[in-house]
Amino acid sequence: MEYVYASMLLHSAKKEINETNLKKVLEAAGVKAEEGRIKALVAALEGVDIEQAIKEAAMPVAVAAPVQAHAQTAPAAKKEEKKTEEEAAGSLAALFG
Repeated sequence: MEYVYASMLLHSAKKEINETNLKKVLEAAGVKAEEGRIKALVAALEGVDIEQAIKEAAMPVAVAAPVQAHAQTAPAAKKEEKKTEEEAAGSLAALFG
């Protein structure tokens, strides 16, 4: 995970994400940098629009929250509506009873 964090740090600092820079960041953080993992990460990020990837990763969280909140309140609203109908029917029965 620290390799991804290092690449995000480089990205936010507007530095090039390459093997040399990743190694420097990792070593500055006290992580023993593995050349193979660094090469694999740099290759995987080649051609990736990191800003777009961040936006896409954040999108489901923002959309899911209102849906979940609605799902939790809907049953409670139906129960309350049913109770109100029953109370109204009871009141009418008392009037004409």
